[in-house]
Amino acid sequence: MLYAILCYNDEDLVGSWTQEQDEAVMKKLAVVQDKLARQGRLGPVARLLPTTSATTLRKDDPPVVIDGPYAETKEQLLGFYIVDCNNLDEALDVARDLGAANPGGAYEIRPVGVLNPGSSPA
Repeated sequence: MLYAILCYNDEDLVGSWTQEQDEAVMKKLAVVQDKLARQGRLGPVARLLPTTSATTLRKDDPPVVIDGPYAETKEQLLGFYIVDCNNLDEALDVARDLGAANPGGAYEIRPVGVLNPGSSPA
């Protein structure tokens, strides 16, 4: 089963990391990602740009487009992983490995119920 592991953290804190701090975290995360890739369990991984670059479409009548995220929160969605796991316990193990490599924040783990692989340019 596919699971989405949603990565939340304080965007301002993460954005204040030096290039060296960011690269050190990315290097630690790459160890976990490489392990999952070798096992054939790693799907798409994305790091989202800051919420200041976000646009929200509010589904009012008529729809309204606004700058920024929908809600102000302490932690923002900064990225996600899609991983293939046999069950929730395995997905939690992956999230724990990611958490050991990346300080602070939280991971939300959700089963992926509908899959449309879509297409992307090569």
